[in-house]
Order: sequence, then C-alpha cells, then structure tokens
Amino acid sequence: MPTITKKPKGRCFPPGLEAACVLISFSLFAAFANGQQPEPQKPSSTGMGVSTGAAHPAVKDSKSRPITAGGFVDGAPVVFADVTKQAGLDKFHHRSGTREKSSIIETPGSGVALLDYDNDGWLDIYLVNGSTLAAFKGKEPAPRAMLFHNNHDGTFTDVTEKAGVSNERWGFGVAVGDYDNDGWPDIYVSNYGKNRLYHNNHDGTFTDVAEKAGVTLGGWSTSPTWGDYDHDGQLDLFVPGYVKFDADHPPIAGQGAIPPNFCQFRGINVMCGPRGLPGERDHLFHNNGDGTFAEVSVKAGVSDPDGYYGLAAAFVDVDDDGWVDLLVANDSTPNFLYRNRHDGTFEDVSYGSGFALSEDGREQASMGIGIGDYNRDGKVDLFTTTFSDDYKTLYRNDGAANFSDVTYQAGLGDATVPFLAWGTGFLDFDNDGLLDIFIVNGHVYPEVDLQDWGTTWAERPQLFRNLNGSKFQEVPPATGSGLADVVTGRGAAFGDLFNDGHIDVVINNIDSTPTLLRNVVKNGNHWLTLKLVGGPKSPRDAIGAKVFLTADGIRQRADVFSGGSYSSSSDQRVHFGLGAATRVGKIEIQWPSGTRQQIQAQAVDHMITVEEGKPASEVK
Repeated sequence: MPTITKKPKGRCFPPGLEAACVLISFSLFAAFANGQQPEPQKPSSTGMGVSTGAAHPAVKDSKSRPITAGGFVDGAPVVFADVTKQAGLDKFHHRSGTREKSSIIETPGSGVALLDYDNDGWLDIYLVNGSTLAAFKGKEPAPRAMLFHNNHDGTFTDVTEKAGVSNERWGFGVAVGDYDNDGWPDIYVSNYGKNRLYHNNHDGTFTDVAEKAGVTLGGWSTSPTWGDYDHDGQLDLFVPGYVKFDADHPPIAGQGAIPPNFCQFRGINVMCGPRGLPGERDHLFHNNGDGTFAEVSVKAGVSDPDGYYGLAAAFVDVDDDGWVDLLVANDSTPNFLYRNRHDGTFEDVSYGSGFALSEDGREQASMGIGIGDYNRDGKVDLFTTTFSDDYKTLYRNDGAANFSDVTYQAGLGDATVPFLAWGTGFLDFDNDGLLDIFIVNGHVYPEVDLQDWGTTWAERPQLFRNLNGSKFQEVPPATGSGLADVVTGRGAAFGDLFNDGHIDVVINNIDSTPTLLRNVVKNGNHWLTLKLVGGPKSPRDAIGAKVFLTADGIRQRADVFSGGSYSSSSDQRVHFGLGAATRVGKIEIQWPSGTRQQIQAQAVDHMITVEEGKPASEVK
C-alpha cells in the first residue's frame, strides 16, 4: 500500500491559504524552539469550512482506485462478513436531504444504538433516521427510525410501529440509559428540532416523555451521553449542540451575507460550514429522581458559551478519582475535557490535558470518540476521528487527566489521512486481550468523486489490530468481506449481537441501508462477558462502572458508558478477550457508588451477570 508523507506542522486551513499556513507553521516552530507552548487560538469567525490538515497527494491502490474505495486484498483472512440482508436490516433506508448536499444539515448523518430493550438477553438494534427540508416543513412524509428485535437466530424483525419509536424528526444522535432505575433501558434521541426521551414501558413499547421530563431542547443537538456526574445514583444527561441552522434561510454561498466563492474545499464550491456559522451551546440535565430533569449546564460549567461545534460526547472517569468526567469532540474547534470537581461542577482542563488540540497545536475536525485501555496500563485512552487530509488521533492517558497524542508512534497516522471518519470504537475483534480500533468512514462532499484527490464519497471502513499494546497495524480488507464494503458510513455501534463471544459492528450509512458486520474470526481464543447491575446507590445499568480482569498475569480494564463513537450507543456489557487463557484469576469491579467488589469467574467463554454486592451468576 502506498505511504503518505507525514503532514506538515501547523494550522493549515482554510484550503488555498498556503501563505497563511507557512506563516503559522513558522510561528509554531519558533515557539517550540524557544521552549514555549504555542498560544491556543480560538476558531476563526471569518472563514468557512472545516479545520483539517494541508492537502495531501492522492493515494491509490494497484488498480488506480482511490485508497478510500480500494486497496482490497485477494486471499486475505476474512474478519467481518456483511450479513445485512440475511439479517433483515436492509428494510431500513436512511435519508438526509438531497444527494447534492447543498446545506450542512444534510451531511452529518445519524447514529445507531444496541440495546436489549425487552430484557431477553439478546441485543436489539435501533437505527436513527434523518429527514429532508420538505418533510421538516410537512410537505412530504418524514423518514422513520427503526427498532429491530433480535430473533436469536441471526435475523431481526422490525418492531418500530408496536414500540412507538419512529421519531419522524430529523434525527442525529442516540444514547441508551436506564434513567429511572427500573431495570429497563430507555432511549434518548437528539434531533434538529425537539429531542425525544423514549421511556421503556416493559411491554415492548415506549412512551416519549421528553416534554414532561424537560429535555426536549430545540435547535440542533448531536451525540448525547448518560452518566451519574454527582454520585446520587441517578443518570444525568449531556447533550452537545452543533450549529444554529435556519431551515428557511440555510447558509448558501452567494446568498445573503455569504460571498459567492466563500464556501470552498480545495478550491471547489461546497456546502457552507461549520466555520463561519454560529454554534449551538451544550446542555447538561441533572436527574431530579422524579422523572424530570433540571438544566444545569451554566452552573456546572459545561455550557460552551463560545458555541463550539459539538459532534460527540461521553461521560467517563479519565483521572480515576471515582467520578465521571466529560469529553466532547468538537468539529473544527478545540475538543473539551471537563474534569469533575465532585461538587456538581466541572473544571475545563481541555488545553492543559492535551485533548483540546493535536500534537502540532491544531484544532481538528473531530467527529467521534473511542474509549478504551489499549495499552493495558489501567488508564482509559481516547481515539478521535477527523476529516480527510488529517490523521485520526490516538490520545494516550498519562495519568491525572493528562494525554499525549501518540498517533504516529502507534502507526495510526499515514493510513488514516485520506479517509473522512465518523463512528469509532476500541474492540478486541480477535479476543487476544488487546483492544483494536475500528473506524467508519464516508465523505461529506459528493463533489470529491469528481476530483483526483484519492478520496471518495463512499469509503470502506478500517480496522487496526493492536500488535503489542503500543503499535497498531491495519488489517487488510479482504476482497468481498465486510472490510471491503464501500459505504457512506456515519454512526457505528459495537457489541456481541449473536451471543457467541465475538464483537460485531452495526453501521448507519447516510442515504443508504445500514451495514451489519458479523465477526467471523475463529482462532480458538477465549473470552468473558459481564453484564453489570447496579445496587441502590448506583445507576441500575451500572453506567460509570469500571471492571479490571486479570488472566495469565495480564490485567485489562473495561468501562461501562453510554454514547461515544459518533451519535451512537454500544453494548453496555463489558467484553474481555482472554487469548489462550482458560482461567480468570481475579475480577475487580469499581461500582459508580464507590463500592469495590471482587468476584471469581467459574469458567471462560461465558456471559455472567453481576449485581452489585452479590455473587456472579452465569447467563443461560
């Protein structure tokens, strides 16, 4: 596969302003040479577009195909098989505006959630749909979200109408959480317009209680996340905002105050934004414990008064003080890391933590967040997806909420640059005990297909195998396999859909049917999966819990969280690959309440349920 020269240092955007890039690069170099940290720069209010790296030369495979839609390897081992049609998921078709993508609301696409909505022990699938401006204005039927019930035989049945979760608004994000601690998962859907909170009625149906709960908002919301930030045993809700968008007056080059040639990418005209558009603020809702929520984002210090462009979020304890912190991946503006102060407020440590910017001091067009301990040092690391012409960023947790961008050291730089990435996650696809990285890709500008840039509108996903806890290597996309699917990927969720001990992937593709990638690896490695049930002082679904498993002297970590990826919510059971180990030495659980519990697994290759303070039981 051709290699790409590492991109030059500096904040090289907007495209076409090469002179400005040179000056900025030189000033950054001078600052580093003098032992100074470059001054963080606020996003430009005068330019439009995305924050990305300098233009890279086209990368093509041996058949002269852009690497984003090529590079397939005949005879390579098949890791994932596309079973979308066999499973019945092709009944869903995502829609988002027009094919031309003339306005920004048509481009981000939507997420997907994996949840066991009927508590039968099998993961079901909820796919969020988009909309059109005509449907939004009531001029045509609105596209519908779909809930698919797992039939336990590799197929899924559409139960949307009975469940009452069709949304029929312009949907973007979804997060699963049991906000009322009744033992049944609820669904929060973020939209352009009012959001929905679907309460699980325990009988296969849901009721939208967003108005009563006080969490409808308005405007444009993206990737929500649930987490108990104040240790009261109730899940709270964070909802990032993207841009302020007026459906009656969408930002279009040459109209209103926008000059004709102002919205460009690499010198060609494209849809406008996000830079140059006002951003939506973010919202934190405190759970009152009575079915209602209080909006506390300003008091808590997480309201984003500057209006950065939030696209993904997750509550997770990054500094291991027992309190969940808050991560927000922002598009073309610095990322946020809010450290929990334990008093109902957060401290913005974004710049000091190293998470705000890339290694070379640039704000990136961050789309999604992956969370996991890839180097098995007991600390949770982060991975963010970004725009094309930019690498996707691996942040190693150095402790005390400090992160280092180790992307190129880890071997994740050059191979990811041509792709425009969205959903992502850490998963142990081969059960060897090391977390790998899966990335879902797809461009936002259909116009790229008409250019010789080495990037495409539809793109194949990428899987990077963790070699040794420090280096990753791309898994070859075997011809005809799921890794060779060229799709318009957006949201992605990860989980064991077939209860066979292997992690599968569901992708929500913009303007298309979804993709279900079944993990077909057969290598003899062992595994263990835990479903956690919180006690009276923890959220019932144990969101915020940490699990440490030791086998053959190797200690692994897994966290229970809601949200992350891009606009998606994954299996909240924690999964451990064990490699050749046939016995588990010790399992330590740190519950959200602060309680610590040790359990013993009686066997491997099993799923077990652990209720806080009680012995583990095998899931039949």
